[in-house]
Amino acid sequence: MPTEEVLGRLENKDLSHWLVVSDIDGTLNNKFRQLPKRNYEAICRFVNEYNGHFTLASGRNVQSMRKHYERLPIKGTPAVILNGAGVYDYAHEKMLHFDAINNHAMDLVFEIYERFPMVEIEILTDRMIYTLNSKIFAKVMVKADKLHYKNCKHPGEIPRENWGKVIFLGMPDLIKRIRKYVDTLTDTKANFMSSSISSFEMLNEGVHKGSALMKIADMYGIEQSHTAAIGDYFNDYDMLKTVGLPACCGQAPKAMHEIAKFHACHCNNGAVADLLEHIMNNYE
Repeated sequence: MPTEEVLGRLENKDLSHWLVVSDIDGTLNNKFRQLPKRNYEAICRFVNEYNGHFTLASGRNVQSMRKHYERLPIKGTPAVILNGAGVYDYAHEKMLHFDAINNHAMDLVFEIYERFPMVEIEILTDRMIYTLNSKIFAKVMVKADKLHYKNCKHPGEIPRENWGKVIFLGMPDLIKRIRKYVDTLTDTKANFMSSSISSFEMLNEGVHKGSALMKIADMYGIEQSHTAAIGDYFNDYDMLKTVGLPACCGQAPKAMHEIAKFHACHCNNGAVADLLEHIMNNYE
């Protein structure tokens, strides 16, 4: 049992120089898209009792991130949206940073569409979603989160401005062929990543969750050594490579475990709580 002296030190510990960032699906939420009570309670303790900074990093845009952000006691710490393309301040309803996809990469999206006409495409701006060739996968994604979107029948219907993220959707074999094609290109001026076996994502060159996370850390004067992040899949890989304390959920692929310094439990059991409790108990 901890002594009264140890308990006193823990109660007075100030972790305001720490920033912890979590992915949502399969990390903060369980596999049923529900928030485990254990995660919520640990976030409350970390923020309210230890003064730590906690926020979310997701592929969602401003609209679809809101409900996940506002249910947590985050106290105004900005969130990473669109897998790093944006940093949004919900407390003041203000975009603090936005890194839009460049024109060269936009052209590449439509080139891929011409080469692989069966692919479904989602283009996410800061507040809008456009779908192209929407059949099964794209419809499921937008309807599952009850999102506002515009279904386009031709690329020319999509405004070429403020593209934060593009998602290519389809059967796993199709996505695998698109990935192989992209790997043959020498200068895409874009950052590509896998988010599932049936999706492949594009961001602007050099953009990922980790780059946006560090912009938030800089806002608070937090050193890289006092940043932590937890995720469960390859679209979290760059984020984990960026922070001082990378963590992954128990069900994450082997490659994620290889770069993690902390290995949490399965997301169904409160992986975020595992990480926060580890920081609260072991770090100053």
